[in-house]
Amino acid sequence: MSALKSKLIYAENVALALFSEVENRKLIVAGKDEATLNAEIFQLAKELFNIEKHWHKRIVRSGENTLHPYKVNPPNRVFQADDILFFDFGPVIEKWEADLGRTYVLGSNPLKLKLKKDIEKAWFETKEWVDSHTELRAHELFEFAVNKAKEYNWEFGGPIAGHLIGEFPHEKLDPDNYRFYIHPENETDIFAKDENGMERHWILEMHFIDKATKIGGFYEQLLF
Repeated sequence: MSALKSKLIYAENVALALFSEVENRKLIVAGKDEATLNAEIFQLAKELFNIEKHWHKRIVRSGENTLHPYKVNPPNRVFQADDILFFDFGPVIEKWEADLGRTYVLGSNPLKLKLKKDIEKAWFETKEWVDSHTELRAHELFEFAVNKAKEYNWEFGGPIAGHLIGEFPHEKLDPDNYRFYIHPENETDIFAKDENGMERHWILEMHFIDKATKIGGFYEQLLF
């Protein structure tokens, strides 16, 4: 394992510990709004792990807001008793980036619980498929992710299925430069090394939605 990858795994493990602490402290409760929970998570990250920098906007979305992709900024919403929500946080731990997304369900709605289960399972099935390759174009991975959503009877909700990650600040994720993204127009081999001959590392993100019931789920972490 490269030194960079070990640092990225370390950063991701800290982010996982942060999310676990949010659950342990029972901060996800009906009646609280997205902005309040977002601020609480930010404060908790600072208190427990000395994290004050996040390389992208912090996202807490619930209900119909879970339908929206990253670039949209829906209005603040209050969690309901039988709700679905997801986090998407990019904390910088020391100088290493993490990017973590998870889905949570309040209550026992079977469709929402199914979405949470499906997207987690689909993420790991996609990783297993990627790991079976030594060459793979980014657009091929995007197509696989879209079809994986269909396999579980959901719709893929995002314009990308992931992106590069590394030491902060990593290569600027210019939205007009598809080679940094798992995007349908990116011909880049995701296993290719960078211009300095160094391994690149990618985040895989899965966003499944159902427009009819106005719910979405999100799962994101380090692919390799």
